[in-house]
Amino acid sequence: MSNVAIVGPGGVGGLLGGVLTRAGHDVVYVARPETAAALNERGMSVHSVQFGDFTVPARAVESLTSPVDVAVVATKATTLTDALDRLPASAPGIILPLLNGVEHVELLRERYPSARVVAGAIRVESTRVATGRIEHTSPFSGIDVAGPGADTVAALLTGAGFDVTIRDTEAAVLWAKLALLAPVALITTAARASIGTARQTRRDDLVEMVSEVTALARASGTQVEAPAILSVIDQIPPPMKSSMLRDAEAGRPLELDAIGGSVLHAGARLGIPTPATSRVVAELRAMS
Repeated sequence: MSNVAIVGPGGVGGLLGGVLTRAGHDVVYVARPETAAALNERGMSVHSVQFGDFTVPARAVESLTSPVDVAVVATKATTLTDALDRLPASAPGIILPLLNGVEHVELLRERYPSARVVAGAIRVESTRVATGRIEHTSPFSGIDVAGPGADTVAALLTGAGFDVTIRDTEAAVLWAKLALLAPVALITTAARASIGTARQTRRDDLVEMVSEVTALARASGTQVEAPAILSVIDQIPPPMKSSMLRDAEAGRPLELDAIGGSVLHAGARLGIPTPATSRVVAELRAMS
């Protein structure tokens, strides 16, 4: 049994915490006062295509005070800094961030010992529909990890039922996800439409952004090709909405800096032009 902290009990954090609790691990959620109180009272309820429907007790605190073996950071990028104030450097063992973008790993390594931070990315459709209520609608929950501690994290999550792959490099983890996520998130949100509509009405922008992001991914050490990414995007069910679009529709802050900003910053750093991404990011900033 492992002691696991979940920082951010949302769609991803709640799913992982619920499944790990059911597998017999000691899970504590780190959350804001009102969220912690609700979890302590009602527990964590998961409705999952992959794992079934179940409810497990939940233990939640406002700030982590006791050491844990693994701390999963699963907040939105927009709330990361505040969330980390609840995670003192002395408490976590291995830190597994499952956030969008690529720049958060360095932020974590500025606050915690570098060797403790494992690069991670998750492919899943999971939403918190209410505090302590998780809807996991995809029949998969694939997690990629890389770096020191990846073996420990993989053993923990695989044992609970998640599909975990250990990649050779951190770039392979972070950029492989961003190459797909950034074009989908940005184009659906700019179009204010599901992927089926967005990939038709904004096709030129979509194709250009895929080309730009995959060029950055390759320059960063990940072998991804634009035609392959575009083929995956074209196979996404038409009604799908990105989490960024859902945030926009609900009036919540967008992860624009974490997703679009990561692309633009990498382009500037690597000397690779990103005109389409720049246009769409500017459009979204003007809309917000």
